[in-house]
Amino acid sequence: MALSLALILAQVAAQASPPPEPVVQAPEEEPRADTGRLAPADTGEIVVTARRRAETVQQVPIAMSVVGGTTLADTGAYNVNRLTQLQPTLQFYSTNPRNSAANIRGLGAPFGLTNDGIEQGVGIYVDGVYYSRIASATFDFTDTERIEILRGPQGTLYGKNTTAGAINITTRKPSFTPEARVELTTGNYDFIQAKASASGPIIGDTLAARISASVTSRRGTIRNTVLGGYANAQDNQSVRGQLLWKPAANLDVTLYGDYGHQNPDCCAQIYVRTGTTQRPLSRQYAALAGAFGYAAPSTDAFDRLTDLDTPLRARQELGGVSLVGNLDLGAATLTSVSAWRFWNWDPSNDRDFTGLPITTVSANPSQQRQWSQELRIASNGRRAVDYVAGLFYFHQTIDTQGLQVQGPAASRFLLNPTGANAANPAVLNGLTARNTIGFSNTSAAVFGKLTWHLTDALSIAPGLRVNYDKKTGDYVSVITTGTGALLNCSAASQAASSVTRDRCGVLAPQSYRPDFDDWNASGDVTIAYDVARDVHAYATYARSYKSGGINLSGLPLDANNNPILAAAQVKPERVNHYELGLKTQWLDRRVTANLAAFWTDIADYQATVTNGQLGVLRGYLANAEAVRTRGIELDTAFRPTERLNLYANAAYTDAKYVRFTDAPCPPELSGGTAPATGQQTSPAGTPGGVSPSACDVSGQRLPGISKWAFSYGAEYTLPAKLGDTDGNAYLGFDGSYRSRFSSNPSPSAYTYIDGYSIANFRLGYRADAGWNAFLWLRNAFDQNYYELLATQSGNTGLIVGQPGDPRTYGVTVSASF
Repeated sequence: MALSLALILAQVAAQASPPPEPVVQAPEEEPRADTGRLAPADTGEIVVTARRRAETVQQVPIAMSVVGGTTLADTGAYNVNRLTQLQPTLQFYSTNPRNSAANIRGLGAPFGLTNDGIEQGVGIYVDGVYYSRIASATFDFTDTERIEILRGPQGTLYGKNTTAGAINITTRKPSFTPEARVELTTGNYDFIQAKASASGPIIGDTLAARISASVTSRRGTIRNTVLGGYANAQDNQSVRGQLLWKPAANLDVTLYGDYGHQNPDCCAQIYVRTGTTQRPLSRQYAALAGAFGYAAPSTDAFDRLTDLDTPLRARQELGGVSLVGNLDLGAATLTSVSAWRFWNWDPSNDRDFTGLPITTVSANPSQQRQWSQELRIASNGRRAVDYVAGLFYFHQTIDTQGLQVQGPAASRFLLNPTGANAANPAVLNGLTARNTIGFSNTSAAVFGKLTWHLTDALSIAPGLRVNYDKKTGDYVSVITTGTGALLNCSAASQAASSVTRDRCGVLAPQSYRPDFDDWNASGDVTIAYDVARDVHAYATYARSYKSGGINLSGLPLDANNNPILAAAQVKPERVNHYELGLKTQWLDRRVTANLAAFWTDIADYQATVTNGQLGVLRGYLANAEAVRTRGIELDTAFRPTERLNLYANAAYTDAKYVRFTDAPCPPELSGGTAPATGQQTSPAGTPGGVSPSACDVSGQRLPGISKWAFSYGAEYTLPAKLGDTDGNAYLGFDGSYRSRFSSNPSPSAYTYIDGYSIANFRLGYRADAGWNAFLWLRNAFDQNYYELLATQSGNTGLIVGQPGDPRTYGVTVSASF
């Protein structure tokens, strides 16, 4: 289809009249001031494509940040996770690539383990192609020209999956002038990273190619005292190729292809602390571990020791091909984006987080395929009415083969120790769940956005997107005992045998076929006013949707051990968003100060609910009635002299559950007996107490969000000569701070992560001849901090965490030819 379209475009181009003046394209090498550092005064502008056409960033009425390829290299921000240290409104949490979440302004994906039946609220786009799962975007940035981070709903132009924002990644394009780049980095923890790219013409000024590759390797930071080696390592390889065909002055067609492979020893979460739950003391962590004479290798997570007894693996393959065509029709440009992508996931986890054989296997290998086609037309230049309109189609399939196996320590940990079966390892040893999960997702949309210039200074830009979604799934969980016999959890079987009853209380078979389909419409309107040449104000209202979905991680069971089908569907999120913004530059554009204030209301917020049944370790999804986030963001930059660049970005985000009356309870209120009619529940942390069946967390903070977040930095350059080479010596600093935040879907006293700051330095020499060498020091003061905290399944009171990287240092050398 895409190739046929390209051929049709070529025929049209051959008959077209002489082309008009071309639309301004983004510069191939961005100004160095691209993370808030001011661009050089003689350029002063960064060109972006946030609204699907080329515009300068200061004139786009959207709260957004732009990070260029040079800054990515200088700061070591080579993936989305590291990008968070430069962008205070971006959050990224990951226990492994599949269980990752990118949030903007605190919204985007439910906090917790990934459920394939829903979509993220932050759209990831690479060269115009939508990446439907954040896991498929956990690649190293390779040959990147710039990254645009758009904050707030972008549903009109980017789709229903962007209620929180979008990350728009643009790679460097093929060049008709031969060029090459190489970058080599080495550091402690055996860190090695190599990147290279080359581009040039193949046939005159008609066909050009670009190829780039990246390799990253690093020893893990957490030593395993049982299996040996180090966990949380890095082992990534990728290659990307492009062919640019320009058969006519008004037509270009680019073929993209990429492949990535990752196979690190990852990802470990280790002992942090214990907290008292409402389980009887004999069923809490200290007593259970003591029954085995077990002790963690360290009770200080920053000793970075673990004894996980299941080998860790986070192997994935990802890649795809796409074809992008642009035909300049004079008054407008027609664009086609056709893409196919794949993602194969092969993990191994230790989900009991200890060196005891409780859950010996926990893995959900999956294979994803996606196809997408977008066709849009956008007006060229500035007219009385500018426009973008288009059609979009998307289809995705995911096949998952889940496997969970209980070990000989499971009976003691998971069964009531006062019962006869807890002391018998054979009751749960070898109990196995094999989960076969299928998922199909089809979406189609028509969209359009107008910009009506009422005067030279005043414009109004309404937009509308109508979308259709259809999701179908299939979930089958088959349970076998240690002898290989099928487990029958009928009421009669459980009544006849306490062994069967206890097994069914841990893992129970279930089968269901959920589905969802719906139409929705997203719209927005922005009023923009140019107060002065470099002072731009805007106001936006957006009505946006995040598609509904289906639960594909198992459902809670009723009294007869049948899945509760009412929980199979998840309602769409409905978003009302209000924003005011002011973009300014002063003193001949040496000072930039951009301010945005927002208020976002979400109805039927998609939240993770912890299942009280032990067998559904992953929890499931439900809807919180209402959520609200509001805040103020300030991005500033100052270049007082030609030698000094300064930047400081700040974000205040107040995000809370407005109404969530049947939320999962935090661990300190869980694990006790169910209340009888009219019975009072026990205070938090009462062993053997009475636990509420659900908790009202209305008014409490959303997880993963710091109220205050900052990024700041400076670079000072000094002209210097190295032998016969002219250039500049420089000293750079980048810092970030995030205040305290909750690491549990329902705020818990045990899982708050204290605020922390990170400081990074670099010292180097940048030669006019095109090469650069610098020493770098990251987390310079060796700050101890957690990326996230979690609780052990079964509510034993064990809290585990993922320590952030310690101090690292090394050297980077790069050159352009």
